[in-house]
Amino acid sequence: MTTSTLTRPGLAELVEGVRPLAAPSADSRATAFAVAGLLRERLPSAEILTETERLGDPDHYVAHTLHTEENFSIVAVVWRPGQKTVIHDHIAWCVFGVLQGVEYETLYRDNGDHLTEIGRTANLTGDVSGFAPPGDIHRVHNTGDETAISLHVYGADLSAAPTSVRRAYDLPVR
Repeated sequence: MTTSTLTRPGLAELVEGVRPLAAPSADSRATAFAVAGLLRERLPSAEILTETERLGDPDHYVAHTLHTEENFSIVAVVWRPGQKTVIHDHIAWCVFGVLQGVEYETLYRDNGDHLTEIGRTANLTGDVSGFAPPGDIHRVHNTGDETAISLHVYGADLSAAPTSVRRAYDLPVR
């Protein structure tokens, strides 16, 4: 009997590079910036996913967990045109790189009884960005005509946590 292991081009090198940067640190912003620098150098192609995984789902965006360990996780997200997240923030720092398509990100500030939009960014293929709580409230939306794929590195073990989302916001936007 033979078994096969799925090879994900670029994943092993990325994991080895992130591991020393993601050690527990008092400064999560510095960690996010360091991991973003590494991801800019080692951003893999969309072929890190299988052809079937790259198709996504017509009803909602799909997250493929590629690697987890105690201090970080790597997740690929596939967004078909029009798909978006709820407005949310995260349990830990996050860095993402766009492998295919365009991801439109809207940033918000929590004013207690409402949210205020504070920025918009169109993240193109090859773009890398990162953030750390607090102040990481956002919504991601595929506004393009093609499927978008992004690679996210979270400063949390997502095999131990059900999601990277700390809170979903249902406040009015003014």
